[in-house]
Amino acid sequence: MMIVARTIDEFRKLRSELPSPLGFVPTMGFLHEGHIALVHQSVDENKATVVSLFVNPTQFAPTEDLANYPRNEESDFRLLEAAGANVVFAPQAEEMYADNHETWVVLDHLTRRLEGTIRPTHFQGVATVVSQLFHIVEPQSAYFGQKDAQQVLVIDRMIRDLHYPVLLRVGETVREPDGLAMSSRNTYLSPEERLAGPVLRRSLDLAEELWLEGERDAERIRKEMTDLIEQEPLARVDYVSIADTRTLDEIHVIDRKALVSIAVRIGKTRLIDNAILPPGEPLIARRQP
Repeated sequence: MMIVARTIDEFRKLRSELPSPLGFVPTMGFLHEGHIALVHQSVDENKATVVSLFVNPTQFAPTEDLANYPRNEESDFRLLEAAGANVVFAPQAEEMYADNHETWVVLDHLTRRLEGTIRPTHFQGVATVVSQLFHIVEPQSAYFGQKDAQQVLVIDRMIRDLHYPVLLRVGETVREPDGLAMSSRNTYLSPEERLAGPVLRRSLDLAEELWLEGERDAERIRKEMTDLIEQEPLARVDYVSIADTRTLDEIHVIDRKALVSIAVRIGKTRLIDNAILPPGEPLIARRQP
């Protein structure tokens, strides 16, 4: 039977009874098949699995959608129990952040690229809450989805720099039948906007096709992708990036593994997606903690 813990003290009492290895899937709830695929992966690879449900306020800017972020805890619990999770940690914000909270995890380089240029405080909130959760949950493995590739690279760097004994496992992006990456924010799309959403995947497919045809000029691929996206009247490009997977610095010639990232606004909804060149390469190499 799955158990729900609401406080850190409640969870820590349960933690001592959980067998190792322990897998951990951090989420903000409103779960979809992408989240559940990570839970299944953890269940398959560990003796126990913990999932967190926490809409982390510190990764939202004042202008972003914290108040309206979709939530459905009852549905989440049903899905997690069916998937085989052992414990759900579902704290309130005041449990994680005291009124006088002033300790933050800040990464200097990776967080200033891509999403960090548009959401400058976002990754400070992400890294801080994941650091807290690692201390509370004490997992041997943690599971993140590749759709949030920059987040994966930030957490990977934090694990290495702060010497967390955690193995980072990255699940493939789970997609709708038409190619749109699954995201809790897809619910914001109107029916017309939803039809426009797959343009992101089509642009990534184009990048892969050009690379397979021998194109290595990153600027040409960026331009071709941008031109394709802009053919969709409801789409507005925030960025199209081809960057070094280690640093997220933009590259001119694709002579190493590269992360192709896009952020596109469909109506008022901002969607992100990515692919790796060469196709089929992992975002990060698997290694033991």
